[in-house]
Amino acid sequence: MTETVQDTPAKEAAAGWDSHVHVFDAGAAVAPGHYRPASRPLADIEQLAQAHGVSRLVLVQPSVYGTDNTVLLNALRAGQGRHRGVVVLPPSVDDAALAAMHALGVRGVRFNLVSPVGDSLTAGEQSARDSFQALAPRLHALGWHVQWYASPGDLPTIAALHAASPVPAVLDHLAGMRADVPANHPAWQAIEQLAAQGAWVKLSGWYRLGAAAPYEALDDAIRKVAGLFGRRLVWGSDWPHTAFAPDALPAYASTWEPVARALTAGQMQYAREQAPASLYA
Repeated sequence: MTETVQDTPAKEAAAGWDSHVHVFDAGAAVAPGHYRPASRPLADIEQLAQAHGVSRLVLVQPSVYGTDNTVLLNALRAGQGRHRGVVVLPPSVDDAALAAMHALGVRGVRFNLVSPVGDSLTAGEQSARDSFQALAPRLHALGWHVQWYASPGDLPTIAALHAASPVPAVLDHLAGMRADVPANHPAWQAIEQLAAQGAWVKLSGWYRLGAAAPYEALDDAIRKVAGLFGRRLVWGSDWPHTAFAPDALPAYASTWEPVARALTAGQMQYAREQAPASLYA
């Protein structure tokens, strides 16, 4: 059953951030060949998050809308400066559009290498690699970052791209390190390189990583990532959990439980408050 605010526990930290949510409008055009979302307006996640002491949200452009960020930008307007955004852009975007998005609270550009309607590092007339190289100087001038939803095999290329660019990397969903990725996988070396370059990791999307609730299979990987990235960790719920049927969504609080098991109290507070305030300033 879909969670309601009445189902939630007592409020937690009042200054909390949820650094990975999506908003949807069922009337908006979507890319063919992927899911068709139900309407999930900003007001719904604001109400649910507030019941858990979360007052700031980071709205992330979902793959189904491609480079049409209208739904996200309208939600940022409705939020009146409370929230931040991460968009998907073509390299042809003009400076005026970037400035307007920055004023609304956009602070990053996302490349989705996992979705069937997302990006590719190699295929197509304009690969994610080419787009990154074209956009990176302009993003750096704005103080933005690049957010990657990637598989472990993509991480060496991502590390190489950021080694040649000052734009920070933010790695979605525990950098894609699934529960079945072995300790000697080359991705771990790439993660170490990215951590040394100043990258960030989102503690989110546990159910996308080959784990079932309560996601204990990921505890060791979370601790290992936390040891590498230190204070450059932010938590996100991944609401509204598009991998699930609308009537069978995970409880909002369940997305925090792996963080509570794996991190110290100080690390938890930092990932929920100070770290996102710094990254999305």
